[in-house]
Amino acid sequence: MGYDIERFVGYVNEGLLCSICRDVLEDPLQAPCEHAFCTACIHGWLVHHSNCPEDRQMIDVSLLRPLYRYMRNDLNRLQLHCKNREYGCEMVCSLESIDRHERECEYSQISCSNAGCTVQIERRNLEGHLAVCEYRSRECPNGCGYTILSVEDTQHNCVAELRTELELLRSEMICRVEEAKHEMESRLDSQRRHMVQKESILQNEIEELKSQMSRMMSDVRSLMAAERQHRQELEQAELEKREL
Repeated sequence: MGYDIERFVGYVNEGLLCSICRDVLEDPLQAPCEHAFCTACIHGWLVHHSNCPEDRQMIDVSLLRPLYRYMRNDLNRLQLHCKNREYGCEMVCSLESIDRHERECEYSQISCSNAGCTVQIERRNLEGHLAVCEYRSRECPNGCGYTILSVEDTQHNCVAELRTELELLRSEMICRVEEAKHEMESRLDSQRRHMVQKESILQNEIEELKSQMSRMMSDVRSLMAAERQHRQELEQAELEKREL
């Protein structure tokens, strides 16, 4: 939709009006047939049609182009009233600068910045409203450190608030201790399982070493017996040699 033509001061050239909404062009685009439209208007039109609403020539979104520079200049020079005129703003400025003015206009209706407050108020009156807003927050005057809303003044109890905070902290500490306890138990279980596994491996290695030692001792005894047998045979051979 375009700018309401009633807001403009003086004559507005017909060529600067949207061919669809008949208001002054807003964010304009131009078709190959040179008819101009507001971007929102022509995009909405082309959803259901495929031709120019003025001369019925075939057009497509891809054929739309920005407005000619001289037309944009004429458009930007138009003078119009602020949209907050009904609230008392008497500012008249060019179309080129109207958005900047309206963003900062003291007569703009804005929302209260306090959470929970739904009041819409003029920008120029916001500071006064914030001073008395029932949703304004402030630090407890009794020194407990809590930020309270004005509507909670009569219900605020420092002792109760601190007790609640203490309970929350106690609950949080208990949860953290339990988490740390579970984590330590989990680590200990893991270490215990690891130690049991290592002990089993070491036990198997010890048994294997015992078995190897047993075999070695058996081999040593066999060797010693063979040596004794060999010595006896040598002695017997020596006796037989002497007898011969």
